[in-house]
Amino acid sequence: MRRNINVKLFVHDNQIYGLTKGQPSPTTGEGVAAKNVPLGVISEQFNPLALAVAMDCSFAARAYAADTVHLAGMMKEALLHKGFALIDILQPCVTFNKVNTFEWYKKRVYTIEPGYNPEDRNAAFAKALEWGDRIPIGVIFRNNRQTYEGRIPMIKDHPLVRQAFDKKKIEGTLKEFY
Repeated sequence: MRRNINVKLFVHDNQIYGLTKGQPSPTTGEGVAAKNVPLGVISEQFNPLALAVAMDCSFAARAYAADTVHLAGMMKEALLHKGFALIDILQPCVTFNKVNTFEWYKKRVYTIEPGYNPEDRNAAFAKALEWGDRIPIGVIFRNNRQTYEGRIPMIKDHPLVRQAFDKKKIEGTLKEFY
C-alpha cells in the first residue's frame, strides 16, 4: 500500500473468522461476545479504510456483498486503477456473526453521494471513520500517484521476467562471486 505496487486487494470482511468457528477478527466490534471471548472483544475495532487513507493508498473503497452490481463496479474500477487498490467488502457471516446481519447492513449501508470528492484526504478520513448508524460504500479515497514500478527504470515498461537477457552476461556476473 505504501509503495503503491500495482496489486489489487479484495478483503472479504465479515467481522468474524468463520473458518475458525466464530473467533473475533480485527474488524469485530468492541464488546461483541463470541465463544472464545464470552465477555466481549476488548480491543478497539480495526478500520482498514482509515489505515488506507493514513497510508496514502492510491485507491481505497468499500463495497457490500449483497449489492452485487455495485460490488462488480467497484471491482472493475479497482482493476482498472494503476497502482495499489483496496476494497473492503462487507459480507455477513450467517453462521457465526449474529450482529452484522443482512438486516443490520440493510438499515445502514448507503452509496456515497455523487458530489463527494474522493481526492480530498480530509473528507476521505471522515468517510472512512463513518461506521454505525450509516456506513458508506463506494470509493472512499483516490490518489493518482505514480506506481512503485513506474519509479524504477529497469521495470517501468516491463517486469524483469518479461525482458530479454543475455545468458553470457549472467554467467560472467556469477563468476565474479565464485
